[in-house]
Amino acid sequence: MFVANLISYILVLLGAVNWGLYGIFNFNLVSAVFRGDRSVGSIVVYVLIALAALWLLIYTVFAGGILRLVGHRDRT
Repeated sequence: MFVANLISYILVLLGAVNWGLYGIFNFNLVSAVFRGDRSVGSIVVYVLIALAALWLLIYTVFAGGILRLVGHRDRT
């Protein structure tokens, strides 16, 4: 679960940066990289970001409100 949480967190941060750039400078980073708002690459990235956000929401609810981004270490 650690890897899924980390990847999801990075994707959600990418989405937040993209929205910030779009809101402040009217520049869409994803569409600039993939040369169009509705290109296949842009759609895939948007869907992955949305799935990552849903994963973080669902995992946090089922984990009792705790989102773990570090591996569990046993103390001996």
